[in-house]
Amino acid sequence: MVDGSIKRVTVTRVQDYESRETTDALAVEEPLEIRLEYGPANHRKIENISVTMRTPGADAELAAGFLFTEGIVKNHEDIAAVGCCFIACAENNKNVIQVSLKEGVLPDLKNTSRNFYATSSCGVCGKGSISAIRTVSNFTQNDSEDISVIAELLYQLPEKLRQHQEVFANTGGLHGAALFNTSGELLLVREDVGRHNGLDKLIGAALNKNWLPLDHYILLLSGRASFELVQKAVMAGIRIIAAVGAPSSLAVELAQEFNITLAGFLRDQRFNIYNAGHRLILPVYENPY
Repeated sequence: MVDGSIKRVTVTRVQDYESRETTDALAVEEPLEIRLEYGPANHRKIENISVTMRTPGADAELAAGFLFTEGIVKNHEDIAAVGCCFIACAENNKNVIQVSLKEGVLPDLKNTSRNFYATSSCGVCGKGSISAIRTVSNFTQNDSEDISVIAELLYQLPEKLRQHQEVFANTGGLHGAALFNTSGELLLVREDVGRHNGLDKLIGAALNKNWLPLDHYILLLSGRASFELVQKAVMAGIRIIAAVGAPSSLAVELAQEFNITLAGFLRDQRFNIYNAGHRLILPVYENPY
């Protein structure tokens, strides 16, 4: 992902009483227009679904993950192809991507009539109402066996994520999302200047691998846990979310609504549990007296 994700610029670095010219690495931020093609072979329709500010790389995963977490498509089998559309290719425009659905698949576009624009900091900007955000997941009522994780295992996860954040290591300017199994093995990492895009890329990659629902995995977020990130996790069937930063009040409410284990401030061998702590096996305190 590093190619095209980093831009080097000239800066003046000031330290103590000295200044000097040098170069700095920045995370690239560019718009990506997501288009959707669907309908019968003799009457295909193309609609502009969204423009999101993202870091170039894994755009196909981002588009697929976005359409899934927004409830527009239901599974990987709905998608026939993902790539640049004919016009965009002809214009050499790498910031337009088109998702083509299979014939007979009708997308659920009731929440996208706003044709929203999403900034890198807020993926829900432009949504018409909370009800439009509160998409219903196919996996919230599954009957699969619940999971449990040793609490101390969470301490290891942030460092494992940092070791695989190539662009962040060079720029310090990207959010990361990672998927672990219950043994703490790192399975997937995706980065983006927008935290919601990073998670969409991760879920899009899992969707392409036919891993969903992700009900036996741990999601780690490199920053705070917002409402939208929890919503996207719910869509993918995730049951355990750990965040290096703080959760918002609405994120906690959504975790409570869908029985998601939510941990925040995961750093320095500590974390807070905000909901559904029954999935975390806590250390037993032994009083020496």
